Amino acid sequence: MLNSKTITLEQLAKTIDHSLLKPEMTIPEVVAGCELAAECRTASVCAKPCDVATCVGILAGTGVAVGTVVGFPPRSNLAAVKVFEAQKAMADGATELDMVINIGHMRSGQFDEVRQDIGAVVDASRGRAIVKVILENAYLTKDEIRRACQLAEAAGAHFVKTSTGYAPSGATVEDVKLMRASVSDKVQVKAAHGIRTLEALLEIIDAGATRVGATTTKSMLDAFAEGKSIQIRTSSPRRV
Repeated sequence: MLNSKTITLEQLAKTIDHSLLKPEMTIPEVVAGCELAAECRTASVCAKPCDVATCVGILAGTGVAVGTVVGFPPRSNLAAVKVFEAQKAMADGATELDMVINIGHMRSGQFDEVRQDIGAVVDASRGRAIVKVILENAYLTKDEIRRACQLAEAAGAHFVKTSTGYAPSGATVEDVKLMRASVSDKVQVKAAHGIRTLEALLEIIDAGATRVGATTTKSMLDAFAEGKSIQIRTSSPRRV
């Protein structure tokens, strides 16, 4: 598990999926986002499905992966539609897929359906892309978060993720700790929505996240490189 007290700049950069998901983003803005990710050597960019091929072309040879989203924001698509989205994204070059669960089914206790929905995307991408399962914690109880994490692991997912960025609230330290405790070491945790400062980034890493969706990537990494003094507050859970 990463630790904010010993992490290097290079390791910190590799926790970040630089987010390029705003629907109004222009192609020049997407290109600039990819160039920034390459400069910062982030783990990936997370792009809109329509921009995957563009991002793949720009980032070839940089070591920055291209990811995209499936069933996003929560559209409650059928599993077959999610599989089609995943297959098209991989055909365009995506190697990471952030898929949204069926939140209504999760809240209804239809756990087999939720697991099968996740499993359909996992099976379609096996050996070609890693799958991060977005729970959208803002709409779930703690028990539902715990159970959703377990369903994602049972379905073969590689990550569980807190949020899309489109719900009323996003990642919290408390939720990340809960998610980390709800899965085995085979599954990693990604946090997203509201992580905009270096303090918040390091705090969420200490809670157990190994990937973070972010838009303020450069300012956070620059602050770390400059050794700006921060104080990590862990006395009580808070939104980041």
